[in-house]
This record gives sequence, C-alpha cells and structure tokens, in this order.
Amino acid sequence: MTEIEEPVIRMATVSQTFEGHENRILGVTVFPDRRRMVTAAWDKTLRLWDLEDGVVLKIMEGHRFGVRSVAVSKDGESIVSADGGGELIAWNKDGESLTKPIKVHSQRIRSLDFSPDGSLLASGSLDTTTKFWNTKTWQVQGNPINCGTGIHCVRYSPSGEYLAIATKDIQIWNPGTGECVAKFQGHSVFNGAWCYSLAWTPDGKQLVSSGDERDPTIRIWDSLTWKQVGEPCKGHTEAVNMIALNPTGTLLTSASDDNQVRLWWLSDQRNIAICKHPDVVYCVIFSEDGKHILSGGMDRRISKWTVPLQEDILDDCKILAINTTARNACTTGDLPSAERLLTQEINADNNNYNSYANRSFVMARKADWDRAFDDALKSISIQPSLMGCISKGIAHCGKRQFQDAMKAFDLAFMYMDADLNKTRLLLLIKAIALFNANQHDEAILRVQELATTRPDAGSLACSIVEAYLHVQVGMNALDDARHNEAADHFTSAVNTIRFSSMSAIHSKYDVFVVLFGWDLKSLWQTAHQNWCHALFRAGRLPEAIKAHRYMMDKADETTRTHCLDWSTSFKKDCSVLYAAAGVTDLAASGDTALTVRNYDRAIELYSAAIDLGFATDTVFVNRSKARSSKMLWDDALLDAEKVIELNPSSYIGYQLKHTVLHGAHRYDEAIEAFKIMLSKLESAPDTQTQSLRQQYISPSETEGIIQETIKAQLDDAPHRLINTSTGRLCSREVQISAFKMTAGYKELLSSTMKYADLRTERIKDVVAMYFRYVMLSHRWEGKEPLLHDIQGKVVYDLDPVGGIAKLQSFCKTARDMGTAGHGLIRVASTRSTMSSCNNRSILCLFGIATRHLPSSTCRMFHLRRSLGHSQAALGTREDGRSRILGPQLCPILPEGLVPISNDRFPNHKDSIAIMQEMGDATGIDAQALIAFRPGMRDARQKLQWVSARVTTWPEDIAYSLFGIFGVNLPVIYGEKKQKALGRLLQEVVAQSGDISALNWVGQSSEFNSCLPADITSYKAPPHSAPSLSEDEIQVSISSLRHVMALDVALKLYAMLDNLNAPRFANCRLHLPCIAFRVTAVKRSPTQDQEIYEVKADGLHDLLITTKDKLVQFSSPRPTVQTLLLVRPWNRFLLELPDVGEPSGLPGYLMLLMTLRARKIIGLRPGLHYVIRVMGSLR
Repeated sequence: MTEIEEPVIRMATVSQTFEGHENRILGVTVFPDRRRMVTAAWDKTLRLWDLEDGVVLKIMEGHRFGVRSVAVSKDGESIVSADGGGELIAWNKDGESLTKPIKVHSQRIRSLDFSPDGSLLASGSLDTTTKFWNTKTWQVQGNPINCGTGIHCVRYSPSGEYLAIATKDIQIWNPGTGECVAKFQGHSVFNGAWCYSLAWTPDGKQLVSSGDERDPTIRIWDSLTWKQVGEPCKGHTEAVNMIALNPTGTLLTSASDDNQVRLWWLSDQRNIAICKHPDVVYCVIFSEDGKHILSGGMDRRISKWTVPLQEDILDDCKILAINTTARNACTTGDLPSAERLLTQEINADNNNYNSYANRSFVMARKADWDRAFDDALKSISIQPSLMGCISKGIAHCGKRQFQDAMKAFDLAFMYMDADLNKTRLLLLIKAIALFNANQHDEAILRVQELATTRPDAGSLACSIVEAYLHVQVGMNALDDARHNEAADHFTSAVNTIRFSSMSAIHSKYDVFVVLFGWDLKSLWQTAHQNWCHALFRAGRLPEAIKAHRYMMDKADETTRTHCLDWSTSFKKDCSVLYAAAGVTDLAASGDTALTVRNYDRAIELYSAAIDLGFATDTVFVNRSKARSSKMLWDDALLDAEKVIELNPSSYIGYQLKHTVLHGAHRYDEAIEAFKIMLSKLESAPDTQTQSLRQQYISPSETEGIIQETIKAQLDDAPHRLINTSTGRLCSREVQISAFKMTAGYKELLSSTMKYADLRTERIKDVVAMYFRYVMLSHRWEGKEPLLHDIQGKVVYDLDPVGGIAKLQSFCKTARDMGTAGHGLIRVASTRSTMSSCNNRSILCLFGIATRHLPSSTCRMFHLRRSLGHSQAALGTREDGRSRILGPQLCPILPEGLVPISNDRFPNHKDSIAIMQEMGDATGIDAQALIAFRPGMRDARQKLQWVSARVTTWPEDIAYSLFGIFGVNLPVIYGEKKQKALGRLLQEVVAQSGDISALNWVGQSSEFNSCLPADITSYKAPPHSAPSLSEDEIQVSISSLRHVMALDVALKLYAMLDNLNAPRFANCRLHLPCIAFRVTAVKRSPTQDQEIYEVKADGLHDLLITTKDKLVQFSSPRPTVQTLLLVRPWNRFLLELPDVGEPSGLPGYLMLLMTLRARKIIGLRPGLHYVIRVMGSLR
C-alpha cells in the first residue's frame, strides 16, 4: 500500500532522561533483566544505568578513542564495546573489563552483534572487514569477511544461519561456511545511497534496512527472494542511522539525522508516532517489554519514550452506511448515478432512513438544499440516527441556518457511543459544513482547536481537513489576485501535509469524499503547485524557486513523474523573470555578489541557478563558500558533499568540507576531511595539482609541533594534578591525554593547514591557556594530608579535617573560579621518588593549581579579616613570598578565603593599592614585586627578601626558593638545612657567576665555609660603596694617567677578562680573587669584639671585625706570618656599559673607576694579582 507519513500520534515529551555523558551518544542496548541499560559515547566511556531510577551504576573507562558501538549477549552476562580507533573491549555484566583494548580493525568499528547462542561476536568496520570472535577466549576465530567497502552494520538472523551486512549494498553471508549467500543493491539503487542499519523480524522471514541521506527510507526485504516487500517507510528527511524492532516484530522504530525518532507499523509501513530530539539522533532501541523506546545522540542524553497503546493508534472508523455502488459513484463524482441508485433503494423500501440520509448528502453536493433538507427530515422522521442528524446539519448550513445546524450536529453526538474516533469525525464534518457555508475563519479555527485538544490522537484527520480548507481559501485568494494572502494559505497547507502520496488518505478518509466531493488524491500536488504559483505572482521569486525545489525533493516517484512537465514550464517562467530583471547569467551574477561579500544575494542566485537546471560543481563550490561566510554550516556542508559527489577525484570538495566542518566546530571530522584532501592532492593526475601539496602541513606534523610545545610548557610545571570536577589526583600523562581530547587541541590541528598558517605563538598561547595554574599557599597545621591519603580517592569524599578540609576548600574555590567541570587543580610535585613522598604532606610537597583562569589572570584572595593581620605570615611562610614573586600575582588561597572586595583587576599586579599593601606586608618594595621575574638576577637582594623565612621542615627554607631562582634540583628530605641551602647557593653561584651570595654576615656553613649556615645571614643589606661625583671621577682618572703604562693596563685587563668564572666541585669553591698584602695590624681598644686596624698595599686603612686573634705588627717590625686580604673577583666589573672614552680603554678606565670607588687607591706596574689561599675554602 502507499505510505502515510504523518503520524496519528505524536509523542511530544519524554517520560525520562538519562544524562551524564560528555559527548554524543552513539550506542544503546538493554539487558534481558529489563532493569539495566548500557550506553556508549564519543567521550571514550560507557555507562551502566538502572532503568528504573536512572542512576549510573558504573562508568566504564578503558577506551582510548570515542566508543562507537556496544552489544550485550543474549544471556546478559557479557558486554562488548568498540571504538573509533578499531579497538574492542569485553566486559562482564557488572561493567568490569575482561580484556584490555584489543586492536581488531584498522579503522572505526561501526557495529557489533552476538550470535543467537552467544558463542561468537561479529564486528564490522569501515576497513571493509567483518571479524568473528570466540566469546570464551576473545580471540579471532576463522577467516574475516571482506565486503569490499566500509561496513555500517552486522546482524545475525534469529536462527544464526545468516549474517546480514550493510555496506553500499546489502550482503547475506553464511557465518559457518564463510560463503556469500546473496548480495543485492538495496538502497544504492536510489541515488547511490548506502545502507546504514539492519534488523531481522523475529521469525527471520524479513530483513529491514535503512538508508543514508540520499535515500532516507526504511525498506523491507523478503528473506527467500531478497525482493522488496511493499512500499518503503517514508518520512525522514535525513540519514536513518539506526532501526530496531519491538519484541513481537509488529512495530519498528528509527533514529535519524533529522533530529527525529519515528514509530511505524511494520505491516503497512505506516508512521504512527514522532519523537523529537533537539539534535541528531544516532541510536534507538525498544525496551525488553516493548513498552518504551530509548534513543540518544548529539544531545548527550538518552530519552525514554512511552509507546502508545494499540487502541490509541487504530484507524478512524467508518460512520457512513451506504452501499458500495452508491459510495463509488459519490467517490468518482457521478452524482446522477448515485442519486438514481439511492432513489431505487427508497422506492424499494420507503422506510429505509439511511437511503434518505445518503440521498440528502448527494443533494447537498448538488447544492439542491431544499431537497437535501427534505430527505434529512424524512430520514429522521422514520428513525432518528447519526446519519440523519448529520444530513440535517449539512442541509441547514447550506440554507445558512447556522443555529439550527448546530442543534442538529449536537443531537448527532447522542449516537457516538463515547467513541472518540466517531466524535472527532463528527466535529470535523461540522467544521467543513460551516466552511462550505462561507464561514471560513470559524471553520479553520474549529479544526485547529480540535487538533490541540487531543494532540496525541487524530492529528492526521485534522491535518487533512485543515490543509484542504487552506487550499480552498488560497485558491479563492489567487483567483482574486490576492497573491500574498494566497501564498500564506498555501504555505499553511504545505506545512500541514508533509507527505506526497495521497491515495491511501483518499481511501482512508473517503467520508469527506462522499459527503463533500473532496479530491484528496491531488491535495498534496495542488497545494504545492499553487504555493509556487502564488509566490511567483507575488514577486517573491527566490521563495518560489525554493518552494519548487522543496516540492520536487519531497514528491514520491509517481507524483514527481506527473509534475515533470509542470516543473519544466515553471522553471522556464522563473528564468524569464530573472532575465527581465537583468540577471541573464545566474552563476556569474552570484560570483559578482560573492566578490562584494553580498552573501545573501550570492546564495539566492546560486540556488536559483541550481534549482533552474544550471548547476555545475563550481556553483556548488561558491554557494558553499557563501553559506560558510554566513555560518550556515549544515547547508554549506551539503554543498561540499555535492561537490565531492560531482567530482570525487578532486581535492576541492574535501577542502570545502574541511572548512565547513572546522567552522561548525566538528574538528574530528574536519581533520579526516583534510587528510582525504591531502591524499587527493598526492594522487592528482597532473603535476601542477600535486605541487599544491607542498604548501600544506599534515596533521601529524602539527601534532609533533604541539607536542614539543606541550613538553616545553611542562618542563618546569607540576607533575600531578587534581581534577576539580572529579576530585581525583591525575598524572601528567592523563593531563596531556585530556588536553588532546579538548576542542582547543583539535581546533589547532584543524586550523593549521598550511605552513603559512603555522603560528607557533598561537600554539603556545593555546597550550599555555590549557596548562595554566594557580598556586595554593598555606600555613602548616597539625594534621596534614599525605599523598597516600588522596591517591586513588575523591578529595571531596574524604573526612574534612585539618589539611583535608583546606584542600577541599581550595578545590571548590578553584573550581568556582573557572568553568565548572573543566578545571584542573595542578599538584606541583617535586622530583623526589614516590616512596619519599608518601610520608610527606601533600600540601607541603605540592603546590596546587587550576586551569580555570586565563594565563594573564592570577587573582589574589585573602581571609575575611584584614590582610594586615596576615602580614607576618606572608613575609615568613615558606611559600608566601614565592607565590607573590611571579609574573602575575598568584592567588593565595588558604581555607575560608573570599575575593578582595571591589576587585576590578584580572591581574593584581596592575593594582597600585593592592601591590602597595603587599609591599607593606612583605617588606619588599612594591615596584620590585611588580618587576620581579624568576631567575638569578639580583641574587643577593632576593636572599635578603627571604632572610626571615620560617618553615616547619628546615630543608624547605631552601626548597621553597627553587622557583624564585629558577633552579632545578632534587628534593632530599633529611639532608639537613645547611646542606640544602648550600646546594642552592652553589648552584646560584655556579650558574650565574654572581658572587653577591657570598656577601653575608653570620655563622659559616658546614657545607662550605664561604657560604652561610642560615638564611638569616642575609638579613643585613649588602654593602654598597657611595657613588663618586663627576669631579671625583675626573680627578681619579687624571691621577692614574701617568701611573701605569698603556701596555701594562691592557695586559691587566686581558688577564682579568680571562679569569675563570666561579664554580663548585665536590663542595669546594674555585674562586678567582684579588689579594692585598697586609703591612700592619693593630688591635683597637674594645671589650666585646676583636676589632683591628689594618693597613694593606693598595688599600685605604681598614677596620676588620673577626673572632680570630691576629698578631699585631707594623712595617718596620715585620712578622714571620704573612697576611693577605683576599677579595673575590667580580667579573661583572668588566661588563659595565661602554662610556665611549676616546682613549680606547673604556674597560680599563671603568675598572680603575670601580676599584677607586672601592677604596683602591692605585695600581703599581709589575704587581701580580693572584689567588692566595689561606687554608681551605671548604
């Protein structure tokens, strides 16, 4: 029979939803126990659900790629899932993995199916093969089936005798023998469509299939002949991704790219229900009891729909009692014959009240209202009946006696027997009678209200009547040249009837044909053709052409054939009208509009060229570009696909497809399209096209560049993190893997097409944005969480005591600061081994950070009390100053923090008031805080800043400075404070050559006597000699001009310039020094300290304080002991700016000036400045 596409029932709302997946859902199946369901999604996970309460029983993780398919064995004991990388995982019924990911196919696995006995599993892939798996060993069994083209679906027959495989054609195989039993084109006959999904009826006698967007139908095949059975199920407008049968095999459900799930009678292919999703639907299945439909797709959730009861989807009943011959005469419009036949019945039986009522209907159709009224009265006088009351109501309407007509129709309800179908038909007949009496608006309003009072039933009858009434009003308006009004009515009619074949409708609702002479067979065609004509005559040419295209696309084959001549004539009229408007070449005019960026006009003209038969692949290319510019991604993608269809060997279609998919943020698909584009370039027949490949960079090359950028970004970054959404500790590998799943990463891959597009700064920005973090500074408390306290656990579930409460508070605060559910709290680990970390506080070992904030945004927080109360803590805490000393001001987030009030600065270093307050709190100049960058520059000043630091663990005094100085050293708890500080200081001196770290006052270290034992030794500011005035500098330089020969000065400069930089080796300091021989020592008369007046060659007199007792002597009375004053040589003295002295000795003069400033009063020729070591410098 001919299809009826509009449903009797529309399920407008879902009964339950299951939400939790983070990407589109591609698979769903239920367990035989009727209580559980498992779903598969592109977020790389499966979820096991309780169907009753909607609770997630388990999140099943293990796939490295998006999960594409899932199947449950017939006994419910096993689950198998397959992903986009060609890997398969087996699970037990509780969601515990039985295998690691098994690489089974080279491309995406699209389908899985268990054999009826559960011993085998079939997997079908886009790599063109189907493989069989032993479900006991999970090893491949037997030889694979090679189908030659990509596989979309595999389904065992109920007996297990056959395996049906959906590819470009449909193939039937014997899985036991590996022989192909049958192969037929299926959907590919229609526009080259592919078969997407398959389902067997429970008895195995029929196979049901669905097609892609080129044939979005469902077709039924006889399993003996493999010929199509009946008409296809039509109604979907896009690819039908999946189909499923209910357990009894009477109902069929389908999921489509058109955002709809449809329910069908299998017996007559009638569409009886529509379930609407907000986005594309990929998967659908019936519940085990057949009472519900479960569907999911791009909206990331499973929707549960209740299947309507059978009594709600029965056909409309018949209410006319008329013999077949008279009915046929009325149906064909042979009213004289119908009148004659009914008169003969009346003459034969004068008390036949039905015959009088039926003849009244015929008289009404002939507009003989008096005779119609008389026959109606005669029928009722013999015996009041439903037909008699209806005939009387129609006759009153014809005589414009509306009040009496309403009374007659009201009496008719007495004969309904509470039958809703009859009641609905009676109300529609009543409305039509009013319409025929020129009460158009009231009649249409009554029909619309009837449709809304019970929207889930009878909507087809209401739709038919409403459409017919709109067509009649539209025809009247069109005859009166009210073209826009006519177009509106025809538009309403078109929107009401969305199916083209009306033969079944004409038969189903022949009550309207008999009573009113309606021609329902041509209703669809009449509505659409007049819609086009009304728009055309109204001067709305683009809309008229669009309406024509819509009509020809939606028409069934028979209707389309009938409309070909009309279509040709209509397109010719449109071309003439465009030419009259000066547009003789639609494509060229479209190109002009595209050039000036008038995209709407360009789309209009290109569409007209296509619809009027002037289409070329270039027109589709340019319309795709115009649509992309308007961000009409779906339409642009259709054009790109059309270009590929027209010229499959060219790279241009795939280039367009990549551009469109990238713009639509469908990056995975965009990258695949780009790869195909590169392959098309490489295989191009001409060298000129092949040469274009050289300008493009492959995704694998881009991946390598991004990987190197990530590596550089993470070189000094924390090694562990906490996901603020899950509260779980993650490794760096997990973090990188998570980044590669983000839209940002995929956008980078997709956008970097050409070497000219390779912007490393942008890659660095994206990587830095993702891997950014803020640090947690905290005060040590009595109970600190250890690493093993949180490893493998959810932080939020831990007992909130001590440091755990602080950690939880920070995690929540950090999560709230950014995008919920996407942030990562970074746990900055040291390079110590895991075993050494297990007994240390997680908050001591690790800084904590989050990805939430932009890289340029580090916001400071403080306690509810005044910041001033925490000044001492900020200045002395082990990481308080470290957090402040950064390119941006990092958040200090102890427990109970709130944002600074009236804070308008994304980076607090931009706030003068905040930085001044921080300077007051830390004792560090505010400008120094703003200008600070990690590194070894100004090492002595930084050491003074942190000289008051206090830590719980003594070694942390040194460890907490690693970041400030930018050093990378191992953390070795238990090595003691002096050694930890010594290792840091020797690294600073060795790497930078800066000896200012040797400028300290206090106890010397056991690590090396040149280094202090404690950080407090740097508390005193370093000595800075007063600067000389310009006059003093000139006098000094003049006094030296005749003291030293030029060649001697040059030799001295060269010798100093060639001195080795300071270095450490085995805790020994190798340090170039300048030595001055002491000529006199005299003790000063003080009681508390040993202070000596010292004279030395080349120096002013000095006062020296020391614990050692020195032997006093003077030049006339030399002593056996030789004393030297040794000053470490600072090679930076030679690196002062060039002052441009004309003497040609700027370095030498600057050296003399510097030495003069340090009280060196002269240099004598021949004096050797050598290292004189007095004892060990260890």
